[in-house]
Amino acid sequence: MENSRCSLNGSPSGKGLSVEIEKHSGFCGGVIRAIGTAERYLKENGGTLYSLGAIVHNEAELHRLQGIGLVSIGMDVLLRMDGRSAKTSPLLIRAHGEPPSTYSLAEKLGIEVIDCTCPVVLRLQQNIKEAFQRLKPHGGQIIIFGKIGHAEVLGLVGQTDGEALVVEDIPMLKGFIAEGRIDREKPLAVFSQTTKSPSEYSEICAILKAWAKAEPEIHDTICSQVASRHSELSSFAEEHDVIVFVTGTDSSNGKVLSNLCRNHNPRTWNVTSPEEIDPSWFNPGERVGICGATSTPRWLLDEVAAAVTSL
Repeated sequence: MENSRCSLNGSPSGKGLSVEIEKHSGFCGGVIRAIGTAERYLKENGGTLYSLGAIVHNEAELHRLQGIGLVSIGMDVLLRMDGRSAKTSPLLIRAHGEPPSTYSLAEKLGIEVIDCTCPVVLRLQQNIKEAFQRLKPHGGQIIIFGKIGHAEVLGLVGQTDGEALVVEDIPMLKGFIAEGRIDREKPLAVFSQTTKSPSEYSEICAILKAWAKAEPEIHDTICSQVASRHSELSSFAEEHDVIVFVTGTDSSNGKVLSNLCRNHNPRTWNVTSPEEIDPSWFNPGERVGICGATSTPRWLLDEVAAAVTSL
């Protein structure tokens, strides 16, 4: 999938908009790997392939993949599956990863697993598991900066037998400290969901370091591809008059990055498809930047750019 910079200038309607797609927008490596694996399986075997949860948080891409046989299922459906039946497809684990209990369940049901957990997430899972095993005998605590209920976070918490404390933001952290849910006397290990804001994670770590009696273990676990995009998107948003951010409604990464763009350019608009573009957002001759989340397919970015160019 190509992520090269693309500029589209002019428009038939006379607005004369200059349209540019941010060069690093589009799928991250983990999503590319998972979708590529699903496409290869379906091309070689046909039929249906089940994905435990949406393989990517983008409605348009999910619709495309559904058309070639990829079906998203929930845990309730998995519990009713029987791997010994010839009608049961393998189970694809998406890039977000899963807790150990999911693999145990699949084995119990006799279901083959195609594991597409992102290597970055796999490494994070292992690091959290090791830290938990090391700190638990000393009454230590694992703290994860992430979105409660997010698929990746559920997989991370699963490495601690459900004991890790998930912190969504600074107010929540301060609330947990006030309620005594974090023991300042005991060792702490702090991790982040791979797609969170680096600056916000730094603030959370700074608060814990200043508050805890023993120096907490701080682990740098935000994906480097995601982290570098924060500075790149900040500059991109400032360089353009209007930003059109393309993202799925359920994309956690999309919410973080679109808010980042909006902080640097108030004229940032979120869309899920070209049909949502409003011509009133643009003035003649303006520079329009098109960008998206790590779950946004390049083909959708191209379609949105073309739609803006045609205004």
